[in-house]
Amino acid sequence: MTYEEFLDEVATILTELYELEDAEAIKLVVDAQEVDFFSLHDDRPEMCTVEQAKKDAITLFERKQNKQQTQKKQQQRVRQKK
Repeated sequence: MTYEEFLDEVATILTELYELEDAEAIKLVVDAQEVDFFSLHDDRPEMCTVEQAKKDAITLFERKQNKQQTQKKQQQRVRQKK
């Protein structure tokens, strides 16, 4: 599978596993590209597999969840200080 097909597969898996809207899944993939999350995949085409796409989709979603939880905790601390 090509690198572009791989990225499409990651987005598709995100929508299937986590019932995300297409736009939200695509945004996760694009944001991950911007921080070079997929740079090895681009350099090593053998990494562009359905199995790897599923692993990466799970990782991206878990990172998103962790980031949201951290932000909520920070907001709670700010409110408690007021």
